Amino acid sequence: MHIDLRSDTVTKPSPEMRKAMANAEVGDDVYGDDPTVNALEEKAAEMFGKDDAVFVSSGTQGNLVSILSQATRGDEILIGDICHIFSSEGGGVSVLGGVVMYPLKTNHDGTIDEEIILNAVKPDDYHKPKTKLFAFENTHGGLSGKVIDKKASDKMALAAKKAGLRVHLDGARIFNASIALNTSVKDLTEHVDSVTFCLSKGLSCPVGSIIVGEKDQIAEARRIRKLLGSAMRQVGVLAACGIVALDTMVERLDEDHENAKKLAVGLAEINKIEINPDNIHTNLVRFKVPENTGFEVADKLKDLGIMINGSYTDLRMVAHYGIDSKDIDDTIQSLAKVMNTI
Repeated sequence: MHIDLRSDTVTKPSPEMRKAMANAEVGDDVYGDDPTVNALEEKAAEMFGKDDAVFVSSGTQGNLVSILSQATRGDEILIGDICHIFSSEGGGVSVLGGVVMYPLKTNHDGTIDEEIILNAVKPDDYHKPKTKLFAFENTHGGLSGKVIDKKASDKMALAAKKAGLRVHLDGARIFNASIALNTSVKDLTEHVDSVTFCLSKGLSCPVGSIIVGEKDQIAEARRIRKLLGSAMRQVGVLAACGIVALDTMVERLDEDHENAKKLAVGLAEINKIEINPDNIHTNLVRFKVPENTGFEVADKLKDLGIMINGSYTDLRMVAHYGIDSKDIDDTIQSLAKVMNTI
């Protein structure tokens, strides 16, 4: 038995993607000559109702490029205190771009209160950085993949715009939010200026993310991407997967959500596990085990053929393409055995 629940980044490309890679028409993307990349970027921009798009190598790079194309050294970005950009991207916007990150209190539903956003904007004072940008996350990875609906998303974005800020969305799993809410990504991101979304997570591509946004901002994003040494050449072999993903892999995300909910319900029945299945709406399942036992739990599951990332107390399992209902049953049974030894 081999069940890998570490992340949806472990997904393998579908047979249709592999065929598309083999048959992709390619050119030099730095010259704008790769027709497959161009088609993917046009498709993504249209889906989100934005002017333009650019292909980048990863979600982390997508967020970095997005922020550095809208803020510069000495500027400030307002961001949730448990958002991925702030907690899990190596401080890249500060280290590489000199942009100050100012963390804001995140609510249990992944939102940030309007008054907190407005009160965090700095006055025009040379003792302080210039607040240029507000960023948030949907779905929220730090909160078991919580989704933020259009009303709440619009409220945050419009509050930031009221203060004269631009708005970036870390939408690594925005299509999971779209499916869970039965709302198009275009509607969900109506009032944000830029969005990064991952092709290499739930959409199952081997590599890549997309930034969508306004024409001038995407032009600057291409410059920043080059500055980072990340302009690519015949990248149509990867972009071909992205086109297949946007055509065929979005609707099936509902299967991942169903498997995640089934897993959460099963975990709730296991002694010494703390989880509320009602909080699981997409493909991320976070739960707690007794203090300082998480690495032991992960090691014992690995011995049984199930892979998860270790931690002290808070653990996570991720449903994705390649995980079926039987895998969920096997995981629940195996974890029940492990917890009896903890």
